[in-house]
Amino acid sequence: MKIFIALGSLLAFLSVSFGAFGAHVLKPHLGEHYFPIFQTGVQYQMFHSLGLILIGILAASVFRGSAGLLQWAGWLLVLGTVLFSGSLYALSLSRVDAIGIITPFGGVAFLIGWALLFLAAIVG
Repeated sequence: MKIFIALGSLLAFLSVSFGAFGAHVLKPHLGEHYFPIFQTGVQYQMFHSLGLILIGILAASVFRGSAGLLQWAGWLLVLGTVLFSGSLYALSLSRVDAIGIITPFGGVAFLIGWALLFLAAIVG
């Protein structure tokens, strides 16, 4: 599943870009409350980008028998990144705290994705 290696690499690239942009351009504008929120989005995006790359590698080699579980796990990590990190970026940039209601849905997608990776390891 090269798609997860490609998406993981792209999301990691964007995570580094967002982190640098945040640290060098946005930090003075976001302030002490919203900058850490932005940073959390960047950190979780990077963690899960690496998870996507791992899923792509495992699907291509070790866990071929668990391809379905790995595919679901990968897409849930992508969805989690969009919902979790995306909502934190939107919240910190817009200062509309109500956007934070979306963040836990991303967290749940992350949890299910990692649980499916665990199952793929057990089954595969």
